[in-house]
Amino acid sequence: MAGARGRRGTGGPGTRDRLFAAAAKEFAARGFAGASVDRIAAAARVNKAMLYYHFRSKAGLYGEILRDMFGAVAARVEQVSRPGASPEERIRAIVEAIAREAEARPHFPPIWLREIAEGGTHVDKSTLAVINGILQRVVSALQDGVAAKRFRPTPPLLFQLGIVGPLLLFFAITRPRRMVPAQLPAAAAELTTEQVIAHVQRAALLSLEGQPS
Repeated sequence: MAGARGRRGTGGPGTRDRLFAAAAKEFAARGFAGASVDRIAAAARVNKAMLYYHFRSKAGLYGEILRDMFGAVAARVEQVSRPGASPEERIRAIVEAIAREAEARPHFPPIWLREIAEGGTHVDKSTLAVINGILQRVVSALQDGVAAKRFRPTPPLLFQLGIVGPLLLFFAITRPRRMVPAQLPAAAAELTTEQVIAHVQRAALLSLEGQPS
């Protein structure tokens, strides 16, 4: 009986996952400030108390969603930051890690673009720590490339913006591209993730090597 009461107290199996999925859609559509706890709970088919039980607050839930994405990117980048990997290989891997994880989470590009537009107001310290870890991997790859005389010195944040911006925008406009194909060249309307990854990788490396893109 005690076990049954405990399960009911958490909202039942899958409650946390449903809340996470509902919140991801809500934040993507309305941003942090416009998101409604009531709408999230209703979409997850639970009462509002369950949201607070599992995530403590709207901000806590938002932070979980951001850390899910950045944590996944960090894990991928960690895997390729192995001894012996060339700076070029690590740069390619960072680009692909961001693209693959963003593609796996359609909610993330609009959430992060909204957050960027609002000045990062709602990003908590633990999320910033994960983002900083990714940036440190970028810095390491750039420094190693410069030391090996393969890259020219480039501000890491400027470089990061140059790869993140195109990738986020590509995934954020997936629906508009499908809605208005007549107004786009056929190739633009039918771009694949692989093409975009290859393009951003190539542009990033050309910029680091000092060649015209």
